[in-house]
Amino acid sequence: MNVLFIASVAIVTPEPAESRKLFIDALGLPLKPHEGDDYYFTEEIPGAKHFGVWPLRQAAEACFGTLDWPSERPVPHACFEFEVADKDSVTSAAEELKSKGYTLLHGTRTEPWGQTVARLQTPEGLIVGISYAPWMHGTERTDA
Repeated sequence: MNVLFIASVAIVTPEPAESRKLFIDALGLPLKPHEGDDYYFTEEIPGAKHFGVWPLRQAAEACFGTLDWPSERPVPHACFEFEVADKDSVTSAAEELKSKGYTLLHGTRTEPWGQTVARLQTPEGLIVGISYAPWMHGTERTDA
């Protein structure tokens, strides 16, 4: 596996409006809503490719297809996504992780906005994604 850079850091929160008060109102970060949902993010903070405030219900939906985080899993508080070179590298990385005994939250898939990602969860509850986001490689975003 060849990780190129940290693509994304997101706070995972059951109370997104409360978390946004800290990051937008108190810290003054230039977070904006993703079109049509409660995910707020920016790609304008120097030193970070992407920073977001991810509602827990959206994380549950992304990982499990349900709005509730499974009670048998640790509740995540953050997500880190590590960027690889291309879509095939996401699949290879996911297979490598599985061969080393890691259980994926979901296998490789391409999201509606064009990102290809596979995710797992650490014992502490952190969501870790292996990602290929074309716009981070000079290709246009598909979600505007």
